[in-house]
Amino acid sequence: MNRKTLVLSAVVGLLAPMLVACGGADGGSGGGDAIVVGTTDQFIATADAPAPLDPAYAYDTGSWSVLRQTVQTLTRNPSGGGAPVPEAAQSCGFTDKVSESYRCKLRSGLKFADGSAITAEDVKFSIQRVLDINPDSGTASLLANIDTIEANGDEVVFHLSTPDATFPYKLSTPVAAIVSKEKYEGKKLREGFEVDGSGPYTMKTEAKGGKIAKVIFSKNPAYQGDIKLSNDKVELRSFPDADSMGKALEAGDIDMMTRAMSPEQIKDLSENPKENIRLTEMPGLEIRYLGFNTNDPSVKNKAVRQAMAAVIDRGQIAGQVYGSTAEPLYSLIPSSIAAHTNSFYNKYGEPNRTKAADMLSDADITTPVKLKLHYTTDHYGPGTAKEFEALKNQLNATKLFDVTIEGTEWSKFVPAEKRGDYAVYGMGWFPDFPDPDSFIAPFLDKGNFLNTPYVSTVARELIPQSRRAADRSAASDAFTQIQEIVATDVPFLPLWQGKQYVAARTGVTGVERLLNSSSDLQLWELGRGAV
Repeated sequence: MNRKTLVLSAVVGLLAPMLVACGGADGGSGGGDAIVVGTTDQFIATADAPAPLDPAYAYDTGSWSVLRQTVQTLTRNPSGGGAPVPEAAQSCGFTDKVSESYRCKLRSGLKFADGSAITAEDVKFSIQRVLDINPDSGTASLLANIDTIEANGDEVVFHLSTPDATFPYKLSTPVAAIVSKEKYEGKKLREGFEVDGSGPYTMKTEAKGGKIAKVIFSKNPAYQGDIKLSNDKVELRSFPDADSMGKALEAGDIDMMTRAMSPEQIKDLSENPKENIRLTEMPGLEIRYLGFNTNDPSVKNKAVRQAMAAVIDRGQIAGQVYGSTAEPLYSLIPSSIAAHTNSFYNKYGEPNRTKAADMLSDADITTPVKLKLHYTTDHYGPGTAKEFEALKNQLNATKLFDVTIEGTEWSKFVPAEKRGDYAVYGMGWFPDFPDPDSFIAPFLDKGNFLNTPYVSTVARELIPQSRRAADRSAASDAFTQIQEIVATDVPFLPLWQGKQYVAARTGVTGVERLLNSSSDLQLWELGRGAV
């Protein structure tokens, strides 16, 4: 097949006590016309979410893909995986043996794109701003362990409330972006689509009706960091669906398409390669799951949730809907991440109607249990509707459930979920960073991004314990216990994990390095030249 594969390390290594800078950025070699990248991500400003690109608020893969091009963080995750490396920082490291004090020294000559100097005070302002605003998107939970921040000259020191060996990873996320006091208010989100930072690109948007049609990224001449640009300009164009994006690629209107390609497109390009288009497959850490509002009367009794876990056939969903692009998942932590266990399979085994019926009978629950499953129509790709149709059919076939499904656009779906409007809902998750913690804490810790009413006191005790281990493999026991808790209580029901695919026209280089482990775009890797 005409396909390249990039192998990324999925096992988390040791966090280095001191991270050494990799040097400054060179000018890009890709002059000329902009490289045009297609996406089905929608960037919409609404009354519920008026600041979709403010680093203090944005907490989805599409928004992070925009922010990573335009803002700078103290550290960043390298393309090939491994521990974070300095970005806006010259060096960073823990200053103690218990991972409670983290010091970063800034690079000299750091400037925002408008030419104003960046100081340690700007870093302190940016991080404190997220904590002060504490938006309902859940971003502040990544930084909630910070006790105090010191800004001294060109150094910034973070004193943590409890040990946290994952803190360098958290500083690499767009939530920890460095922003200017002149452009961002300290206790108020910046509404609209403007983004100002010190990243490798500046950006301009074309929007209509509160929705972005395209973002044009241009090389930032003031950028100082370790990223080396392979181009001078990239255009990110948003499409309403995968079909229209695919047609634009075939017509040569765009140079490549990214998430979310449809399973049919991936299958067709795999089996029937086109002369001028290459499909690139990369390991992915995306997971899909059902979430439950455990306060809702229809699913408040965990026997209902357990019975669903006992009858849902993940293999059928992955195979029939997504084909080779997905595989069944039996834990919130994907199988390619260290500390994964098949906790749901260990507890429930193969789909078993009799086992589910006994669970419901023992709990005196009248069947069929009426449920409505909610999903988003425009965020995860065209396979989502088919997936929920399959889930409905599986559950109804048991006669234990009476299930209906309802799709809603992402801009309305997220606020409704956070309000607790949905008893059962389907979502996807791309990790903030490649560590088991990023598949556990965002779901179960205090201030989680889903605003879930479910609380496990034991899990919330184990999460900070797991962060004490600088050797992340030493945290496996804690993660094993947490996965068993989730399988028993079923506040979330994992369904499948997927791979990453992009398709590009011949002549576009750097495609295999385009996506990082969180599925965020690294547009600076793209160039033009011989393949």
